[in-house]
Amino acid sequence: MRTVLTTTETKTRMKTGDLKTCFDDLLISFEEKQNRMQKMLEEMQKKAREEKKSARLHNSLLFPQSALFRTWGRNLSNDDQREAEAGFQKYGYNVYLSDRLPIDRVLPDTCDPRCAKKVYPEQLPTLSVVLIYLNEALSILKRAIHSIVHRTPAHLLKEIILVDDHSSNEDLRERLDFYIAVTEKQHPQLKFLRVRHDRQMGLAQARVSGWTAASADVVAILDAHIEVHVRWAEPLLAQIKADRTVIVPPVFDRVNYDNLEVVQYETAAHAFDWALWCMYESFMPEWYRKNDASSPGKSPSVMGILVADRTFLGEIGSLDGGMEVYGGENVELGIRVWTCGGSIEIVPCSRIAHIERAHKPYMPDLSQAMKRNALRVADIWMDEYKYHVNMAWNLPLKDHGIDIGDTSERKKLRKKLGCKPFKWYVENVYPQLDTWTNILGYGGVKNLEEFLSVDQGAVPGHIPIAYGCHYYGPQNTFYRESGELYIGGIKSHKYNDNRCLVDPGTGNVPGLYPCKEALTKNMSFYWDFKQGGQLRNRNTNRCVQIDHHALVLQNCSGQRWEIKYIVKPF
Repeated sequence: MRTVLTTTETKTRMKTGDLKTCFDDLLISFEEKQNRMQKMLEEMQKKAREEKKSARLHNSLLFPQSALFRTWGRNLSNDDQREAEAGFQKYGYNVYLSDRLPIDRVLPDTCDPRCAKKVYPEQLPTLSVVLIYLNEALSILKRAIHSIVHRTPAHLLKEIILVDDHSSNEDLRERLDFYIAVTEKQHPQLKFLRVRHDRQMGLAQARVSGWTAASADVVAILDAHIEVHVRWAEPLLAQIKADRTVIVPPVFDRVNYDNLEVVQYETAAHAFDWALWCMYESFMPEWYRKNDASSPGKSPSVMGILVADRTFLGEIGSLDGGMEVYGGENVELGIRVWTCGGSIEIVPCSRIAHIERAHKPYMPDLSQAMKRNALRVADIWMDEYKYHVNMAWNLPLKDHGIDIGDTSERKKLRKKLGCKPFKWYVENVYPQLDTWTNILGYGGVKNLEEFLSVDQGAVPGHIPIAYGCHYYGPQNTFYRESGELYIGGIKSHKYNDNRCLVDPGTGNVPGLYPCKEALTKNMSFYWDFKQGGQLRNRNTNRCVQIDHHALVLQNCSGQRWEIKYIVKPF
């Protein structure tokens, strides 16, 4: 039976339904709001717990000032922290983590996509890989060996040569021997050679030892704290097959010393400053005009890791075994290769992951060895530019008291090879270097009345000060024939800017500004100065003087100044 409702009843029921619906909607809305509020409360409580945990972990760090624990290792127990920090202090990287990573870990592909499309000749030269190490962690060394064995075509890899520069680690003996024996059994076509120095001889001689032991067509001289990428060898070997006189470094990706993660590095040339410290450099403009990041680029120098035709490397003198401990040998090789008939090209399609240590195992301060080796390079190769190295290290031109060893044999080699002069190298290979041939004096400028020196003062800042003479970096002063007076050091490259002493034109306080900025602001930065005489601004005729231990600009009263080292009489 069908019930028929009147219009009034229908309206009444509709109203009742609407009220119920509204009530239900309000109930649902209230429940949703309750749920959302509950969820927000739970999230706030979770965040508070995490912040509390983070603070507790931070406060529980045993070595809060250690570079190892800045972003890594906050969840370790105290015992694990002690183990990790001890390993870090010994090796300069996270050996605790390395020991727990897979030996065959996969590296990210950091090559330009165009590299995957390149085809290399089937017939390529054979390869000897040399690994240089001093007290390297065993797990790091094993990972390097494993990557080389498994990421180099077996028919190309003839041998791996391990050069131990007199390590004291016990696990680099029997445990390493056992690992090599197992690897040889698994890869019978591959030969391993061990070279152990009976005393520490330094990086250069270790590399010479490795090259001497090699027998393949091409030798790759690598650090031991590396991992090679897939297809790392083929691009290098193809480049050498096309030109046996080219030295070909791969591109190094950085492996962080704390978390051992791989960070992609952009392709760049290898170069140096006048102190012969290594640095990255832009390629010459023609490389960028190609608009092809997979193409090789000319490089003024190498950073130590290199691949070369073994015979050609011997013909030009291998590496200078007269270098001591660390540094300089790579710059020396770069200059020698370019001036004696070869070239250097960075090969972007070859990538190697390289750990950048927080500190190196050779000695706490490498600057002393680096200084000595830089002076040796300058004496052999730099001709009339050799004193640039003295200036960069703030050393006198003569009688610096540093023994650079016997350089006669290397000079004979240079003459025998008929190498070009260093001036040719500067003009044609590394024109970015700023030559200092018009520097008249350097070192530090001392007031002969007050016996205080001009100092760059606070940095950042533009106010030089008078300070007790110590002649270190903040007081390094360079006086140019043009009249510019640089305070606080001098840059090695034309694209950089030095800081010029200026007379701002107002007030009585001298300023210190980037020279290009001073020029655009029409500041007066040319000075007339004679050794033992006044320091007078050429434009304003005011002198830099010391008044009540403060550096001021005044009418010249005869105060005399002296620069520490003279290059040319002035």
